[in-house]
Amino acid sequence: MPDPAVPLVIPREAHPISRRNISPAALKVLYGLRDAGYQSFLVGGAVRDLLAGRQPKDFDVATNATPEQVREVFRNCRLIGRRFRLAHVVFGREIIEVATFRANDDDGSGGRAAEDDGRLLRDNVYGTIEEDAVRRDFTANALYYAIEDFSVRDYVGGFEDVMARRLRLIGNPETRYREDPVRMLRAVRLAAKLGFSIDPGSSAPIPAMAPLIAGAAPARLFDESLKLFLAGHAEASFLGLEAHALLPVLLPETAEALRTNRSGSLRTMVLEGLRNTDQRIAEDRPVTPAFLYAVLLWPAYCRELARLQAQGLDPVAAQQRAADRVTLHQAQRIALPRRFSLPMQEIWMLQPRFSLRQKKRVFRTLAHPRFRAAFDFLELRARVAPELGADLQFWREAQLQGPAAVTAGAVHAEAAGGAAWPEPAPPDVEATEAGEETGPARRRRRRPRRRRSGGAGGDDAS
Repeated sequence: MPDPAVPLVIPREAHPISRRNISPAALKVLYGLRDAGYQSFLVGGAVRDLLAGRQPKDFDVATNATPEQVREVFRNCRLIGRRFRLAHVVFGREIIEVATFRANDDDGSGGRAAEDDGRLLRDNVYGTIEEDAVRRDFTANALYYAIEDFSVRDYVGGFEDVMARRLRLIGNPETRYREDPVRMLRAVRLAAKLGFSIDPGSSAPIPAMAPLIAGAAPARLFDESLKLFLAGHAEASFLGLEAHALLPVLLPETAEALRTNRSGSLRTMVLEGLRNTDQRIAEDRPVTPAFLYAVLLWPAYCRELARLQAQGLDPVAAQQRAADRVTLHQAQRIALPRRFSLPMQEIWMLQPRFSLRQKKRVFRTLAHPRFRAAFDFLELRARVAPELGADLQFWREAQLQGPAAVTAGAVHAEAAGGAAWPEPAPPDVEATEAGEETGPARRRRRRPRRRRSGGAGGDDAS
C-alpha cells in the first residue's frame, strides 16, 4: 500500500469527475465548509462511482470540522449517531452526510470502544485526512475530491484499483472483518453493484470468518439484505454470497434446502425470481421485500413442508406450521418485520388454491388482497415447472375476463361431457385442498329450539 503521508494527487485534467455531476446540495456544503475555514472533500462512494462512470445516489462529505462545528456553519443541520457521530445537512428531501476525519488509534478520550473479538462499538476519535483514509474499509472508498482545485487525492492506492475494477480492503483483511463482520457482505454487494472483482487477499479469509456475521444485529442484517437484493443486482449478489460461503450464514435454511435439492429446481427458481426483481427495478417498477423473501425462503418452506407432510400432518396444518417455522427461524438471523413476513406467508398459502376450479373458490381467490402477488409468484414457479402452465393460463384468463371466463370454463367443460366444477367437498376436505390457513371452525348458527307445551319428556313436563 502506498505511503498515506505522500498522497497521489490526480489533477482535474487526468480524471473524469465534473461538478455538473455533483449534487448542488453537496456543492453548497463543500463550499460552505471551505468558506468557513475548514477542509472539505467529497468522499467515498460518490467519488468511486463518478470515476467508474456511474451516477451516485448519495453524496458524502469529509471535513476536519467537528460535528458541532458543522452545525454552527449550517442552520439546516442535525447531529445523529452514537457509534459514529455524524452531521446531516438537510436540503428538502436530500440529506448530505458530513463526517469528521477519523483516526485509527484511541487517544485515551474514550472515543473508541471495541468488543473482545475486535468488533468496533464506537469510533469517534477524530484525526487527519491521512488517518481517515487508512481507517476506511476499501481502497476504492478512500478517495477524496477536493473542491479547492478539483483534484482527486489518493492515500491508499484506490485510484488504481477503481481503474482496474478491483475491490481491495485497506489493512489486514482478518482484522478489518473482525472489526465489522458485515464488511464481508458489503464486499459482495459492492462487487455485484459495480461489476468489480474482489482482490484475492481480501476474499480468501471470508469463508472461514463468515460465521462472525451471526453476531451482527438482526435489524442491521435486514437493512443489508435489502441493499443486497433490492438495488438492481440481486442475482449477482446471490451468486457472490454462494461463491464466498456467506449464504449459509445469511439464509441458513434456504442454503440447506438448496444443498439437498438434487434436481436443482429450487435454486433455478430463486435465481429466476432474483432476475425478475432486477428487471423490475431496471424498468422502475415497484418491488417489495415481502415478495423478495417469498422467493428467497421458498426453498426452506418447501423443505419444511415436505418434512411435516412425511410425518403425516394434515396438509393445511403442515402448510401453516412450515410457514411459521421458517419465518421464526429466519427472524433469529434477519429481523424480517411482520408487515413483510405476513404477506410473504399469504403468498405461499395461496399457491395450492391455484389448482382448484370450484366456481365459488375461484371468485374468492380473485378477491383476495394478496392475489396479484401470489399470481406473480405462480407465474415465476411456472417458468421452472411447466406442469403449472394450465393453472397459469386459467388464472390469467380469469383476470382478463372476470366472471365470464369462469362461466365460459364451466360451459366448455359441460360440452365436453364432464362436470364444470367438482362437487363441493365437506368443509374439512375442501379447506385442505384449498390450502387455507388453519383456525377455529366457523360455527353454524342454529335456529332456537321451539319449546314443547307439554308431554312426557318435554321441557315443561311435571
